Amino acid sequence: MKFLARLLVLFAAASFALPALAQSTLKGVMHSDLKVLDPIWASAQISRMHGYMVYDTLFGLDADLKPQPQMVDAWSVDPAGLIYSFTLRDGLAWHDGAPVTAEDCIASLARWGSRDVMGIKLFANIKTLTATDAKTIRLELKQPYGLVLESLAKPAGLVPFMMPKRVASAPATEQIKDPTGSGPFIFKSDEWRPGDKVVYVRNPKYVPRAEPPSVFAGGKVAKLDRVEWLSIADPQTAVNALETGEIDVVEGVAHDLLPLLAKKKGIAVERGAYANQYDLRPNWLHPPFDNPKMRLALAYAIDQREYLESAVGDPAYWRLCKTLYGCGTPLASNAGTEGLLEGNIARAKELMKEAGYDGRPIVLLHVSDVSSLSNLAPVAKAQLERAGFKVDMRSADWQTHLSRVLRKEPPEDRGWNVTLSSTGVIDMVNPVTSLFLNAACEKASAGWPCDAKLEEMRDAFARETDAVRRKAIAEEIQVRALQIGTHFPLGEWFGASAVSTRTSGWLRPPSAMVFWNVTRAQR
Repeated sequence: MKFLARLLVLFAAASFALPALAQSTLKGVMHSDLKVLDPIWASAQISRMHGYMVYDTLFGLDADLKPQPQMVDAWSVDPAGLIYSFTLRDGLAWHDGAPVTAEDCIASLARWGSRDVMGIKLFANIKTLTATDAKTIRLELKQPYGLVLESLAKPAGLVPFMMPKRVASAPATEQIKDPTGSGPFIFKSDEWRPGDKVVYVRNPKYVPRAEPPSVFAGGKVAKLDRVEWLSIADPQTAVNALETGEIDVVEGVAHDLLPLLAKKKGIAVERGAYANQYDLRPNWLHPPFDNPKMRLALAYAIDQREYLESAVGDPAYWRLCKTLYGCGTPLASNAGTEGLLEGNIARAKELMKEAGYDGRPIVLLHVSDVSSLSNLAPVAKAQLERAGFKVDMRSADWQTHLSRVLRKEPPEDRGWNVTLSSTGVIDMVNPVTSLFLNAACEKASAGWPCDAKLEEMRDAFARETDAVRRKAIAEEIQVRALQIGTHFPLGEWFGASAVSTRTSGWLRPPSAMVFWNVTRAQR
């Protein structure tokens, strides 16, 4: 017995002497600081990336951009195409340990559907959305609707993330404060320091799907114990930190710095698989762009090449593209684009004269701290002034810009006339998905285009089941949207990320960088 007691004492001492298991921590610099935690309140990419860390979705797009079940285990639809039934997977739980229920998901869908362009269309066609039991959602349509699964798998803009009912019941016009989700990572509120650091830790209770990961579908396996997003505003400083090993990834490398990284040992640079589209949006609420001729003048004044050469530079990372649906996509077309977006200043001036432009200043918003956007507004200012506009360019950091672009006040009272943005092409591949084609007046995106005919055409597209007819409707929508001026494309560009070769397993989905499946070798 004495020998056994001594052995136990020695074992205990040896156990205390053992080093703690090394934590796998990945540090990165994202394109923007995270200040808005609610991914349903604003469509900012950084808020969406936060959403994919913390939340999960009922369906997700795979590498072929086809909807696949994610939180859903099994689903069915009746022969008439009116009644859908979705059964949740076993083992789904919120970060606080409570089980995920159908009621939670219904509340989340309702909140999302009151704000998102695709959700609004879906809910306009829903007759009832109910829970038949704790794990089953029943969706009954008023009429057949061809985009049900595509809506639930929407990967960008306002993503239909699932939240607890107690959180999702908050009005969609107010930001949620509780970041409880059911996703592969947990947001560390106690370590969040806006402007400095955002921290996530692995969710030990997350049950991934059994399938291999495929973009936003399949098994979301969190292999990292901890992820830190560090705020480094200066692009060169961020790249230097990657070179010295202080961080492991720079999500969006400034294009002019890419040549410096191309041959650096220990760093891998990869161009994004999907393009992004730059867009110019006029504000319909206030003069002078409450006048359709003034909006059309913008379309003639725009020269895409100048934007792309200034904002991107290297032709390997940009292309001219006039279609509203993204070049190379099934609905891509040049219908209605002839003569537009080519810098026809003479025609722009004619339209401004016909509209009676009175020389009032145009408030142009300029994002100063995001490298992919910062050079756009100076080009817009030069082109608009060339056409005869008086331009008042207002510069702000990205988060301040987001707050202002949502304001409906007049330009002279913290509002605006023209804003510039970038959107992943995957988010505009059809007229219903495209945020900027929403012309539902007060329910439209910032810019608030208002056109009943365009909304009727978008509804017709959503209900149409014949592919040939759908494409024809999409072309008609593009022609009208360009003529009334919902928004104007400034061309397409490709981003690039840089990662340490100590890391592996990166997926390359459109619209967000994701951190599941990623591993990091210890030093």
